[in-house]
Amino acid sequence: MTMTEAADPRFPAGKFHWEDGADENHRAEWIAEIAGAPARFRDALRGLSDEQLATPYRDGGWTVRQLAHHIPDSHMNAYVRLKLGLTEDNPVIKPYEEAAWAELGDTRTTPVEVSLTLLEALHERWVNTLRAMSEADWSRTVRHPERGLMRLDQLLALYAWHSRHHIAHITALRERMGW
Repeated sequence: MTMTEAADPRFPAGKFHWEDGADENHRAEWIAEIAGAPARFRDALRGLSDEQLATPYRDGGWTVRQLAHHIPDSHMNAYVRLKLGLTEDNPVIKPYEEAAWAELGDTRTTPVEVSLTLLEALHERWVNTLRAMSEADWSRTVRHPERGLMRLDQLLALYAWHSRHHIAHITALRERMGW
């Protein structure tokens, strides 16, 4: 991560960078990151009031509440994409309109605890799937209409980063605001 990236409130954990050559050690780190993400999200959100949850993490950005609901939405899609990649030959995966999902009524009315609980259960299933994968499984691919051909180890790396990325949005806001 460069200093410019670190100063950019859109990317407090840096931008996602994929480098070929992921090995068993990289994958183990990323799986551990996915496994620990629900607890880190819960810690990042702990004790926030409704007013704080309604605060955008940056100018023009989503609110903390929207982030709290976006994470399980996104990770459910990732889990399905992984399972499609494991069970079909090079499937085309469907992107979704993240910004539109973040504006739906459930995002405004559902307590964040519901999404935290969903994330915990989802990640338990996801991590069990990841840990059961063979070496050959990691090189299987999915075709993303926007990102192109992606190996399953690349998908894993992307969502490990995605967890860091959004946790950092919340923790950086808390630090700036003195929460």
